[in-house]
Amino acid sequence: MGSNTLLAKSERSKLATSISTRLNRRQFLRHVGIGAGTAVLATQGISQVLAASTADANNISQLTKDDLPMALSGAQSPLPSQSSLTQTRCITPTIETRIFASSNVGGSSDRNQLALDRMACAGFKVNNPAITNRQYLRFSGTDFQRASDFQNIATGAIAAPKLLLGVRGGYGAMRLLPMVDWVTLGRITKERGTILAGFSDVTALQCALLAKGSMSSLAAPMLYSEFGKSAPDHVSCRQFAEALINPRLTISIQDASLTSQNLPSILASGEPKSITGTIWGGNLSVVSALAGSEYLPRIDGGIVFLEDVGEQAYRIERMLYDLYLAGVFKHQQAIVFGALSGAGEDSYDKRYDVATVIRQLHELTGLPVYSGMRFGHIGQKHSFPLGATCQLSPVTDGGYQLAFSDYPTIKADAIHVEGLWQPA
Repeated sequence: MGSNTLLAKSERSKLATSISTRLNRRQFLRHVGIGAGTAVLATQGISQVLAASTADANNISQLTKDDLPMALSGAQSPLPSQSSLTQTRCITPTIETRIFASSNVGGSSDRNQLALDRMACAGFKVNNPAITNRQYLRFSGTDFQRASDFQNIATGAIAAPKLLLGVRGGYGAMRLLPMVDWVTLGRITKERGTILAGFSDVTALQCALLAKGSMSSLAAPMLYSEFGKSAPDHVSCRQFAEALINPRLTISIQDASLTSQNLPSILASGEPKSITGTIWGGNLSVVSALAGSEYLPRIDGGIVFLEDVGEQAYRIERMLYDLYLAGVFKHQQAIVFGALSGAGEDSYDKRYDVATVIRQLHELTGLPVYSGMRFGHIGQKHSFPLGATCQLSPVTDGGYQLAFSDYPTIKADAIHVEGLWQPA
């Protein structure tokens, strides 16, 4: 091996080490998922990974909390079948669809275009693809531009579509909340049966739509962060389509491992019973930031759903205490946790983990806690409606089932789900 080759390797190693030591938490969330970093994050905290990562500096992905790789949860990506590697038939797109870009800018125009092509192949007629090209600072457009994605529908300047799909998450949606007439938007989308779909930072919009507009939405993967991948997750795509077409969606959970390996599926003071109420919530960081505002739903007899990624146990507990001290858990029937990915170990005491935090929450609130819901910053997620009626029932094997009703759907024959993972 020549001296030049050795020097090049040495320089790459130094560069990678320099990057890993300089990354802050926000940059880390963009950085993980390449090389050994993701595997380590599943068992270590962020600070530990930053000190140890030797990922190739030339392969840094533009990732945010909306599109972190599924390695954080220990889930494995299904290998594409031979048939998925060849072009399959597309259908004529008939589902009136608009996209909204409320948060981070999409980092790749090619990735956005690939996602748009797949949406069209799957039957979704996207009427405003040009918004993927907007950018202002870190955001996907100015506040006015991003708010107009919704406000133009509220004013009637643009007809409400059947599907209103988020481009990606990150940060920025909260800045838009005072700029949208959520009451009118809720009425119009309810009349049209519009489905607003997304997760992560989009939680702010979903909460506002429910709190002020009394309208449901869909916790689901998004354009750039899922359908623009080189190899979209087939399970997430299929479950996205299933939630869109099935008016009686059910999801069964067998264990709590996506939330914590050290928890039972159901944590209850007595024998768990079936309950029915409106399920609401989303990303914990966003929900807790809305505490005390008019944009956080106040649901009597509700079922609170929460998920997050890359948050240490103490930060998760602090956000839960924000909600508890603000009285958010009062008059609720239960709390459901999805994936709490990449929480890692506490540097002071390894016994202080997510399970400890959730047991403390159970003692504080007296509410039953259901863990392991298959949704969050993971692969193979199951989309489901927020703001809809949910029946939460224990099952004989120790797991539980969620059955949803009272939310808008799309005709099954209008969707060709295989189009969502067409090869590039």
